[in-house]
Amino acid sequence: MPMPMPMPMPVPTSLRSVLAALAAGLAAATCLTAAGPAIAGPAPAQPRGGACSSAVSVQRFSDALDKTTYEGTVVGNFSALAVDRDGAIAALSDRSALFTLDPTTLRPRSVVPLADESGAALDSEGLVVDRDGSRLVSSETEPSVRRYGRDGTLLGRLPVPDALRVAPAGRATANQTFEALTLLPGGRTLLAGMEGALAGDTPGLVRLQTWQRDSHRDFRLGHQYGYRTDSGLGLVEAAAVPDGRFLVLERGFTAGVGNTVRLYLADLRHATDTSRVEALTGQDGVRLVRKTLLADLADCPSLGATAKQPQPNPLLDNIEGMAVTGATGTTRDALRVLLVSDDNQGATQTTRLYCLRVRL
Repeated sequence: MPMPMPMPMPVPTSLRSVLAALAAGLAAATCLTAAGPAIAGPAPAQPRGGACSSAVSVQRFSDALDKTTYEGTVVGNFSALAVDRDGAIAALSDRSALFTLDPTTLRPRSVVPLADESGAALDSEGLVVDRDGSRLVSSETEPSVRRYGRDGTLLGRLPVPDALRVAPAGRATANQTFEALTLLPGGRTLLAGMEGALAGDTPGLVRLQTWQRDSHRDFRLGHQYGYRTDSGLGLVEAAAVPDGRFLVLERGFTAGVGNTVRLYLADLRHATDTSRVEALTGQDGVRLVRKTLLADLADCPSLGATAKQPQPNPLLDNIEGMAVTGATGTTRDALRVLLVSDDNQGATQTTRLYCLRVRL
């Protein structure tokens, strides 16, 4: 469905550190300007957006990229988003491809392949554009976090605790590792979230691993924290906000029912370092990361969306990627947030971009 033309919104003249890399020309896909995406074509009359909760509203969505290709590469399978230093949108496919999307048209303007040290493909899930423009990419396979140049050249790899490795090397379950990746304000702390619990940990209690930047650009292992997901949901994405907290997406799927997607605000302050906690069971003395529900996206207005399979709300799909793209309002407590769904290159799922307004 074409994305309706957005209403002009004021943009603050200065943003805090996590938003400093954003350019003034970010466009409809990033929920910032009044210019609609050229690839969407004329927009039919559609609802103009509305509240999902007291904290979150959905402004519009676009299916314009669904089932398209660029230079022979499928445009889809998106698992993460990030705002590049020039204002473009970096979009990561879990099929080892990193796209750059034009912020005005939404058209891909480049794509580079990614590979590990042996040239093998990644199950790439998390993405951060670092302050020097290099890309930090997490993969579920081992799991791993690697650094790449803009051209896809592999530049290095971060250390990972043994316990977080996929069994039998560690205690993690395959396809349940580093889904979320974000750089906290100030650029010194990188955070990765495990989608599922380690063997020996209580189901639903997942580990968040951090790295601290040293005097150079390298990261060393930092503290680890416990986070409780809702029953039946996994942690699939995180995005830092200017005050040091971060947004978290939890997602699940039930056959014949569809997706559950909830947006939380999480806070590491006062949480216990669990790097030396063998079994995370919710025991006394271990303070988990605090989280506050902002919205269950099933409660959003559907905006005329259609679904290719049963969904509690036809607007929903397999949402996996999230980026904070700007701020709005004189108090700067409202953020513009871009989401994307992973269509798994399947006929019953859609590559869909969502523009949200989130009030903290």
